[in-house]
Amino acid sequence: MAANDITKPVDLLTHAEGTGPQRSRRPLYVDFMPPCNSACPAGENIQAWMAHAQSGNYFEAFQSILEDCPFPAIMGRVCVKPCETGCNRNHIETTVNIHAVERYIGDEAITQKWPVRYEAKPTGKRVLVVGAGPGGLSAAYHLARLGHEVEVFDAGKQPGGLMWTGIPDYRLPKEILNAEIDRIVNMGVKIRLNYKVQDIQQEKTAGNFDAVYLSIGAQLIHEETFPNDGSVLTTDAFAFFRDAKLNNSPFLKKKVVVYGGGKLALYLSRMLKRFGSEAAVYFPGDKKLMPAYDYETEDALAEGVDVQLYRSISKVENNKVTLEVTKVEKGKVIGTGVFETVEADVLINANKQETESGFLRAVSGIKINDDGTVVIDAQRMTGQEGIFAGGDMLPGENRSTTIAIGHGKKAAKYVHGFLVQEPYQKPEKHPTAGFRKLHMWYKTDAPQKEQDKLAPAEAVKSFEEVISGLTEKEARFEAQRCLSCGNCFECDGCFGACPEEAIIKLGKGNRYKFNYDACTGCAVCYEQCPCHAIEMIPEPVNAVTDVK
Repeated sequence: MAANDITKPVDLLTHAEGTGPQRSRRPLYVDFMPPCNSACPAGENIQAWMAHAQSGNYFEAFQSILEDCPFPAIMGRVCVKPCETGCNRNHIETTVNIHAVERYIGDEAITQKWPVRYEAKPTGKRVLVVGAGPGGLSAAYHLARLGHEVEVFDAGKQPGGLMWTGIPDYRLPKEILNAEIDRIVNMGVKIRLNYKVQDIQQEKTAGNFDAVYLSIGAQLIHEETFPNDGSVLTTDAFAFFRDAKLNNSPFLKKKVVVYGGGKLALYLSRMLKRFGSEAAVYFPGDKKLMPAYDYETEDALAEGVDVQLYRSISKVENNKVTLEVTKVEKGKVIGTGVFETVEADVLINANKQETESGFLRAVSGIKINDDGTVVIDAQRMTGQEGIFAGGDMLPGENRSTTIAIGHGKKAAKYVHGFLVQEPYQKPEKHPTAGFRKLHMWYKTDAPQKEQDKLAPAEAVKSFEEVISGLTEKEARFEAQRCLSCGNCFECDGCFGACPEEAIIKLGKGNRYKFNYDACTGCAVCYEQCPCHAIEMIPEPVNAVTDVK
């Protein structure tokens, strides 16, 4: 049912009862948008796969996730969890541990080697994806599901983009990353590594590609300008990640200054603690301006990382880093003229990621912003026909793996529409089922099962995964905490409560329908529906009683 089919509910306190045309309003089964679904940047139908997990059917839950996201085991580890912020259980006790259930399903799929279930009629169209990060791989995956032939070009030695280069093993083990990428390759997607695209038009023509999706990520760090006498080893975040894999000796047991306030800065600072180094993170803004989420900062602090706000780098001289104390006025950072110095062996710049999109400047019609991001239209296409873009290439500081995956899925729909000459039309969203819409007449107290974590003192001794997964019993318990907000889960509350026996059961999985010849419009079914899957709507003018 489209959102605009739901008219304004009638005031339940002022109505005239009576069957058929004598009713002032009638009940109607509706589907609202669960707040978790609404908040998910990847566009997952969380409630749908959670329902399968509730019954222990994890294979079907896996297939349901795959309709929107190819990386459940990855997302269960690295997602920033906006779905859990929106979860209605927060109004009762604690959110459903959504990401942990998704992680369990993803890990089980890897262990059991579950295939991707889909049917795709070959279209004969070829698509080039530039960038094998989460956004590019997501687009390639969904385009393959739609029947297109897809090739991915990437300049790196390993597929995964920032998932490989920017997320440490203690957060995302490489075997998990590789397993979920292999799933996409097994669908027929070709990945060409160690290949940097310089001329996109030439590549498009030479490869006989019908469309291009750009998702090269933001793997450059904005260069900070300040006097530096070279007495402190200075590098940037991505060079650190690359070099540390080959030789970590320059970063072992050192005093390290990390400049930046995003996930990247906190990730590498926690790596440095595992190298036995003293790591201090400095950020010029306040907590509100700091891009990292609170829990990421808290985890770093727990492991012994020193995090200091209101500090910007002024100069590097005589094995010391001079920092200017800053303040924030009207959302902008300004200096105070007050300085302090700290000793350092290494300085790592992790402040402000940028996109290396200079190769696009020669393409007519593509507009590039100062930070390397590109401009797209409502169809997610750049100014050059047939060339689309997404992920970190688009403006905005709120960058994440989840957002990039969502961009890839959306782009695949628009690219597909372009290829088959049927432009994709975004469907209208259903209204969100907020907590006030629910009728919680039954006891719901069931506190969340939290995941086990390594103690900070133990965690810094290795790159072992810090956060553990749930057991099957725990994952199923968490899934069963879902309230199914806004959508019928066949609890039989309406069926049992109707005094006129006007509700007809249609069998498991098919829900119910109303016999409007018997219905009096009393609204008992509405009041008994815990998830607000029934709405009371005005009786249609000249309504004919029937069974619908």
